[in-house]
Amino acid sequence: MAVPSSANPRRLLPLFLGLFQGALLLFFALFVTYDEPSAQAEDTSLVTNQVYSTFPFFQDIQVMLVVGLGLLLTFLPRYGFSALTHNFLLLNFSVQWALVLQGLLHHFHHGQIHLDLHKLLISEFAAVTVLISVGAILGRASPCQLLIMATCEIPIYLASEWVIVTCLGVLDVGGTITIHVFSCYFGLGVSKALFRATQQPPHPKETPTTSSDLVSLVGTLILWVFWPSFVAVLCQPGDAQHRAILNTLLAMSAGAITTVVASSLLERDGKLSPGHLQNGSLAGGVAIGVVADMAMPPVAALALGSLSAAVCVLGFRLLTPLLARKLTLHDQCGIHNLHGLPGILGAAASVAAVLAAPKDTSGSHPSQLSPAGGNASEAAEGQRGDRGAGGQALCQAAGLAVAVGASLLAGLLTGAALRLPCLARPPERLCFDDSLYFKIHDQPESPGPDGSAEEGALALKEQV
Repeated sequence: MAVPSSANPRRLLPLFLGLFQGALLLFFALFVTYDEPSAQAEDTSLVTNQVYSTFPFFQDIQVMLVVGLGLLLTFLPRYGFSALTHNFLLLNFSVQWALVLQGLLHHFHHGQIHLDLHKLLISEFAAVTVLISVGAILGRASPCQLLIMATCEIPIYLASEWVIVTCLGVLDVGGTITIHVFSCYFGLGVSKALFRATQQPPHPKETPTTSSDLVSLVGTLILWVFWPSFVAVLCQPGDAQHRAILNTLLAMSAGAITTVVASSLLERDGKLSPGHLQNGSLAGGVAIGVVADMAMPPVAALALGSLSAAVCVLGFRLLTPLLARKLTLHDQCGIHNLHGLPGILGAAASVAAVLAAPKDTSGSHPSQLSPAGGNASEAAEGQRGDRGAGGQALCQAAGLAVAVGASLLAGLLTGAALRLPCLARPPERLCFDDSLYFKIHDQPESPGPDGSAEEGALALKEQV
């Protein structure tokens, strides 16, 4: 007997992942190798120092992405398994996909790609864009839709980052423009095209509970602790990296306090909103990344952290309802408030910092962020030195425009592609529910008479 067509989408996820991993195994077997160990003692010492100086930062970032960000997304009470698992799956998928693309574009020499820790770190940065972007459609998209979204976003990010950092010479060592702004507006573009102009009504399963908000807040605290490593890892070791760590800590500390102040003033009876704390406390880390290693007084880091947190909280309170009402824009996790608005604020701060900083101390070393490396990065450094403060400030603004424009356009096109019926977006009544993707042994509530049979039929027909 032929398999009913309604059951085919359920096999799409393992088929897609199996083919992807099989292709990666073949590609790595043919083209990927490790750097040959050097016989010279000074080269061995250099490699050892690089590993021991980079790997602790790398591990901090792993904790941020796997544990911190995963827990942050568990604010949906019946979608915790899915949020954690899909975040973990997308991280691994995106890192491998970015390794392949970067290797082919920038590191393919004599038929081989030589893998090292730095290339893996750059791939992690590429994967971050996917993990942020999916926040806009969290709970309303199937795993296959999320994987297709990642497949499209990674090459677009790499192209955008190459234009911004290597061609324009933008200073952005912490990824404020290249990562946070890009991923935010890519995700919003996907959301707009995927849901079109339909108003998304409040779903009964998307209201956070006390326990889900508490777990999400734990994720915020983990991200807050490890965020300086994310900003400083690609800085030049020494003074620049030291400045980046200090500025990030100051900005995030000021942001945490300002979040409490702003939330208390905006909420009725002076009570705090868990959603404000979960996001506003991290806004300073988003904004400071673009200027973290620049020469600026400590008070500037405090001011930027405070302002970004206030903007984030105001965005949740005022802008999100306005965009949903006027533009029918769905943003489940509020990525526009945490990544978009503070990112734009940080880009504006970088323009001011470049204009105000002394010529001999304003430079940072974002060439390490570029996967191109080598002569392309050296040429970009030369361009920065020739154009002067005014020219660099214009490049900072141009980089922001490229990030917003390219990500929005690409997001809209990707969102349109995600509407393909074969990707089986979950039906509205089954959104935000782990039972669609996991075996749940204890259900908190009964679905009601005939509800279980109806939901089971829908799941068999439409789930992925």
